Amino acid sequence: MSKIEDKVCAKIQARAEVGEKKYGTTMEREDLNLTEWLTHLQEELMDATVYVEKLIYIATKEKIE
Repeated sequence: MSKIEDKVCAKIQARAEVGEKKYGTTMEREDLNLTEWLTHLQEELMDATVYVEKLIYIATKEKIE
């Protein structure tokens, strides 16, 4: 594995630890059904889309100035 992939793995591990402390559970939880998991994914992707839109705005604004 490359150093970049190692860094991604470390970030995933750190995020999992934060999530377990914050929500008191791991991704091994079994209390959600398929639709609930898909809804969580959809919400995360919508958040990501907002971040991308902000970055596009910043990049475009910088080109204009």
